[in-house]
Amino acid sequence: MQIQDLPYPDPGVPDARSGPRFLWWLFRNQLDGQFKALAWGLLHFLSVSALPFCVGVAVQGVVDRSGSRLALAGGLLALCCAGSALGDAFLHRAAVTNWITAAARVQQLLARKAAHLGSALTRRVAAGEVVAVSTGDVEKIGWFVEALSRFTAAAVTIVVVCVGLVVYQPALGVVVAVGLPVLALAVLPLLPRATRRADVQREKAGRATELASDTVAGLRVLRGIGGEELFLDRYRAASQEVRHAAVRSARMWSLISAIQVLLPGLLLITVVWYGVHLAGAGRIGVGELVAVYSSVMILTYPLRHFEEIAMAYSFSRPSARRAAKVLSLERATDTGGTLTGTEPPSGDLYDPATGLLAPAGRLTAVVCGDPDAAGRLAERLGGHPSEKGSGKDSEKGSGKDSEKDSEKGSGKDSEKGESVLLGGVPLDEVPLDTARTAVLVQDKDPVLLSGTLRDLLDVPRSGAVGAEPALAAAQCEDVLAALVQGSLGAADPMDARITERGRSLSGGQRQRLALARSLVTDPEVLVLDEPTSAVDSHTEARIAQGVRELRAGRTTVVFTSSPLLLDRADRVVLVHEGQVVAVGVHRELLHSEPRYRAVVTREPDEDRDGGQDGVRQSPVPGGRGRLPAAARAASGLDDVMKELEEIEESA
Repeated sequence: MQIQDLPYPDPGVPDARSGPRFLWWLFRNQLDGQFKALAWGLLHFLSVSALPFCVGVAVQGVVDRSGSRLALAGGLLALCCAGSALGDAFLHRAAVTNWITAAARVQQLLARKAAHLGSALTRRVAAGEVVAVSTGDVEKIGWFVEALSRFTAAAVTIVVVCVGLVVYQPALGVVVAVGLPVLALAVLPLLPRATRRADVQREKAGRATELASDTVAGLRVLRGIGGEELFLDRYRAASQEVRHAAVRSARMWSLISAIQVLLPGLLLITVVWYGVHLAGAGRIGVGELVAVYSSVMILTYPLRHFEEIAMAYSFSRPSARRAAKVLSLERATDTGGTLTGTEPPSGDLYDPATGLLAPAGRLTAVVCGDPDAAGRLAERLGGHPSEKGSGKDSEKGSGKDSEKDSEKGSGKDSEKGESVLLGGVPLDEVPLDTARTAVLVQDKDPVLLSGTLRDLLDVPRSGAVGAEPALAAAQCEDVLAALVQGSLGAADPMDARITERGRSLSGGQRQRLALARSLVTDPEVLVLDEPTSAVDSHTEARIAQGVRELRAGRTTVVFTSSPLLLDRADRVVLVHEGQVVAVGVHRELLHSEPRYRAVVTREPDEDRDGGQDGVRQSPVPGGRGRLPAAARAASGLDDVMKELEEIEESA
């Protein structure tokens, strides 16, 4: 495998049962490159190790005044130097290729896994951990994979040299043959402790990376409530822990390095002392003593690869374990697409677990008092729930209660095999690519990738909806003006630059651009989770009308509690505790259904659960009224305030 051949047409199915198994799987899947590195490594190490024999022949030739022996030594020296240079150059090339190909394979596997899991990935693994695995961890993994072949070449070279010394000069050769294995194995008792310290360092570094990623993602909210200093102090403390762990790990590795220098020196002293006595007794020649002495000096070079492979394994093992953890994740419901055919299904969208029905070609609004349950239901409608049984039982509650309920749901509901139906076809049995073509889900926190607006809207589409109508329906006029103003030399708004995750834009502007992107795609079924939660009421009213007109004849499901969107829906569905409890239009439900009215109008409902579950006694700015729990959860303040309280308690 050459670098220009990347990426792989098929990276394969990784063995993600453990970190060591994953490393071994990577090694086995690029044996061609490993054998090349091994061959060039043997050429290089053996050529370097043969230099002392050539020097010994030359010295003995001078002592014996033999011109032919000097000529032979000169020819052998030239041959060894050429072999060493050639082997070193191509060994470096093969090693770098192995490193890059292993890292590229891991990154490709991670990218495919992220695309396969979709939004369920960040619900099951922290986003910061995924970033840490796809950046720093892949380098550590690639390091071990490429170092393994060089270590093998060094080990084979040491064995060959020891055998050669025993044959060339048995008296000194036996001393070297016994001493070198002792040198190679002397650090083994220290490796478990060094490995544990390296594991601790990698875990602390991973947690610090996760904390940094999460802090940056929520920086706008933190600044709004004055909590950025608390999170920065927390990151400072985490980074100091990483530094202390790195120092402890470095101390152990410096001790191992010192032993790798001290013991070869002691062996060298022993060889010289014993060799001088043998030369004085006439048992060996001067040239033989020089050859053995030089061989011991040279062998310290391949011996260093024993330390490197131990260090590479110690650092790559936790990285491989983290990568295997991500790669072992599976979709909650994944049959692999048992149905054949490339045409996506069409028709009514129906969820048998909740009883939710979205008629084909109509705009259906769904009201759910729990935003987390609404998000899980939206994912379920797309055919890729974040957890098994995320239907009836898992819609109940949030936090610890929802975890318990989801565990129950993963049993009962999953055993029933209740999959969302599109036109009577279970989405679980449709190939994933086909299902995602038929149903597009936009969650409440969509991501904008950096690049131009043209790149943002360059998505798979039906071709029936252009960029301009989609931007107009999403009310993006002021967003386009802001992008042009912030991009130098961009006369056309489509060429304006969008920063990473759209951080230069407000929350409402990012939300509208994401909505325009979804409208351009023009899927058979479009599921929107709170698409207007960050815009003002006037803009929201225009968006509601624009989406209704642009999606005419297409199935659209909107999860919202906004009266402006609900009033323009063809059909409104109230979901309570994981079940559809009311269906109608907005104005009718507002008068006939108290639970619906409590969620939509933000008023307490005394008839629902004793009037206590739906409303929190939270003061609203200005001292008027109370803010419902659903509104607080939708804004994300509950999670932030809970995090701040935990930090203050720990401090």
